[in-house]
Amino acid sequence: MKIDYYLEDCPLGAVAEQAARAGAIGFDGIFTADTSHDPFLRVMAATSAAPDVEVGTSVAVAFARSPMVVAQTAWDLASLTGGRFLLGLGTQVKPHIERRFSMSWDRPAERMAEFIGSLRAIWDTWQNGTRLRFRGEHYSFSLMTPFFDPGAIARPDVPVHIAGVGPRMSRLAGEMCDGYHVHPFHTVRYLREVTLPAMRAGARAAGRSLDQVEMVSSVMVVTGRDESQIEESRLGVRRQIAFYASTPAYSRVLDAHGWDFGPALATLARRGRWGEMADLIPDEVVAEIAVEAPVNQLGSAISARYEGVLDRVGCYSMGDAISSITDEEWATVLAQVRG
Repeated sequence: MKIDYYLEDCPLGAVAEQAARAGAIGFDGIFTADTSHDPFLRVMAATSAAPDVEVGTSVAVAFARSPMVVAQTAWDLASLTGGRFLLGLGTQVKPHIERRFSMSWDRPAERMAEFIGSLRAIWDTWQNGTRLRFRGEHYSFSLMTPFFDPGAIARPDVPVHIAGVGPRMSRLAGEMCDGYHVHPFHTVRYLREVTLPAMRAGARAAGRSLDQVEMVSSVMVVTGRDESQIEESRLGVRRQIAFYASTPAYSRVLDAHGWDFGPALATLARRGRWGEMADLIPDEVVAEIAVEAPVNQLGSAISARYEGVLDRVGCYSMGDAISSITDEEWATVLAQVRG
């Protein structure tokens, strides 16, 4: 397995320091999410500070942007990095697309398939001079003049990853993507029983092998140097699990295990009683979703759980449990993950 560093949420000016540290420690990749800062600007800052490390979005919200805009940004980053850029795309959920971004939402799996198809059509035009003729239900592109054509680049095969939870996006990943960014709210059982079968079905329908799709995820971890730090970390993870489990979009993970606390969490969330939600998450649920181990054994615990399941793994950043890990401790984690 490769092990990646996930940038903490911070102003753009602080990204270079984080990325330089990750590169010096020896991480295989650096990923950044599309939350409170633009992910592509953060990738730009990271690649300049860590010029030998793969960089990517985990993920950029596709439906908040035009495919043409994303194609151009990804093309420039692929050129700048010499092929080290991985484009990760996600759908987000309907309320955010419609109310936060004021964009349209309709059949997300089909729309994402067109988004990716249009990206590749645009890139083919730029690289090979192919006439741009992409026509779909959601996106259509038919105009590219020389003035707006950036031209060919040395490494034109930009890897496209998508993120998802349910079987429809999993199937799409198998059909046409280079990677699948599994949501951190998952269990290995869910991956084996729901995610991977759907991906195999998609790959089979497209005449592909599942080996062509890189499995990627940041995973929740409960860790620390002593019991008090570990317990504090567990509370943070319990709160995060409660937040995700209160959202209907992630209910399939609960259903796979027969966990029935989702509706109660949703009720508390609607009433704004966030502080009470973590109390509904039992320790055994935390242990099923998160990797639990002291810092000096964390890499071995991650490897034991995900070897043969994920190709790339990182630690989901929550509170001091991750941010307080020293460079020397990270070096041990990396060595253990890599065996």
